[in-house]
Amino acid sequence: MNIMLFHSTHGLRPAVLQAADRLRAAGHEVWTPDLFEGRTFDSVEEGMEHKEKIGKEELLKRAVLAAAPYSERGLVYAGFSLGASIAQTLALGDDKARGLLLLHGTSDIAPGVTVDELPVQLHVAEPDPFETDDWLSAWYLQMGRTGADVEVYRYAGAGHLYTDPDLPDYDEEAAEATWRVALGFLDSL
Repeated sequence: MNIMLFHSTHGLRPAVLQAADRLRAAGHEVWTPDLFEGRTFDSVEEGMEHKEKIGKEELLKRAVLAAAPYSERGLVYAGFSLGASIAQTLALGDDKARGLLLLHGTSDIAPGVTVDELPVQLHVAEPDPFETDDWLSAWYLQMGRTGADVEVYRYAGAGHLYTDPDLPDYDEEAAEATWRVALGFLDSL
């Protein structure tokens, strides 16, 4: 699979590059665009402040430009938190998308979007302060209405970015379970 993997509001940190290496070791080709142009942040608040300075439209433009050279190949869009929301937006707008792997995040769905049984897998903490139960229920229903084939995996007691070993949210058991399921999902595409 050809995978476009987007980072969180923490920026292109070692955990994202390690995730890309894990995916490559499983036989996938992976790109990790740096939407923050080299900036990384230790806190969500600092990263969100930087994201706001860049602006949503500019971030999406950077993501589209990063994916464009490879989209004809049929990409799987993937991302962590903020990166997951960006991946979702791109995947729902790319008729050649092969799949969508969301880690720790979702996004609003534009009205009228339709896809043809796009395989989607979401991995998220339970509870998650950024992905509340009510939000996830509504998101799941809306994604189903788009035509996506959605699977949701919840990890009780894990922190928001539980796959990043350098952050306080890290949960090794949940992270390894996520990667086992996600690699199986990618192999099925």
